[in-house]
Amino acid sequence: MINSDSKHGNEVRWVVMGVSGCGKSTVGQALAHELGVPFVEGDRFHPAANVAKMSAGMALDDSDRAGWLGALQEQIRDARERGAGLVVSCSALKRRYRDLLRQGDPALRFAHLDGSRDLIAGRMRARADHYMPPSLLESQLRDLEPLQADEAGVVLDIGIAPVQQVAHILGQGAINGA
Repeated sequence: MINSDSKHGNEVRWVVMGVSGCGKSTVGQALAHELGVPFVEGDRFHPAANVAKMSAGMALDDSDRAGWLGALQEQIRDARERGAGLVVSCSALKRRYRDLLRQGDPALRFAHLDGSRDLIAGRMRARADHYMPPSLLESQLRDLEPLQADEAGVVLDIGIAPVQQVAHILGQGAINGA
């Protein structure tokens, strides 16, 4: 799938995943920039009811996430059908959520940003103007199902700089024939 005029393969579609506060938006934007492809901020696709529920400190359940994941799947499918690259930020906490996203593109790749509970909680507390309260971190960690061996992607330590995370993602894409 590598575009012959691109050293990184700008026709690849990536989901930057992980719990809230792990840096999905920062890494996703940087990756999209490096690939020269659009970035889709997954949080913007949450319906108002989901945002209100999270703002009130209530965790989303599978039914709450269904429409949101479907909307992101459409973005991914559209990019695949156009032969275009895309980077999406999405928690993609559970395997079945990732399977749903992959229905939009079977070759979809995931970059799982992983780190310690303390580091992530500190980042969440430091954020201004975000609807996701730190009190919901535990529910996200409880729901998180790490990438499995049969899922295309890479797990990255959020303790390293975002630029290093992006370099690692790009290296994985080249190694894996993206």
